[in-house]
Amino acid sequence: MSYSFQLPASDGSVFESSLHLPLVVYFYPKDNTAGCTTEGLDFNRLLPEFQALGYTVVGISRDSVKSHQNFCGKQGFRFLLLSDTDETVCRLFDVMKPKKLYGKEYVGIERSTFVLNAAGEIVREWRKVKVAGHAQAVLDAVKEL
Repeated sequence: MSYSFQLPASDGSVFESSLHLPLVVYFYPKDNTAGCTTEGLDFNRLLPEFQALGYTVVGISRDSVKSHQNFCGKQGFRFLLLSDTDETVCRLFDVMKPKKLYGKEYVGIERSTFVLNAAGEIVREWRKVKVAGHAQAVLDAVKEL
């Protein structure tokens, strides 16, 4: 199955996935939170290596474009964050999952990463991601493709 989507991006453009393949897409719960900041900084640090292999890296959450712009500006991210406020792409990749926080149940983004090949097909995926070492693990996997 080929995955294709359009979402508003942190640079004010509309990101069209089919124009940026191959692609690393990571889904994260919320801008400006500890784990999401660390994950973004790790991908940002490794971005030149992903780019040297021909890959575009994008992060997706349900936060607004304005929130993404602030997050990118504060952290110096050199890749786009995409805004999926209506959860269309989150549902396409099946990352909306039941969660619990302080005993309260809700549906939120399960931290997940997908590598799409030049045809837009998922060739690697990680679900229930633990942040530590994850961006490096994705880079190592991309190097093997």
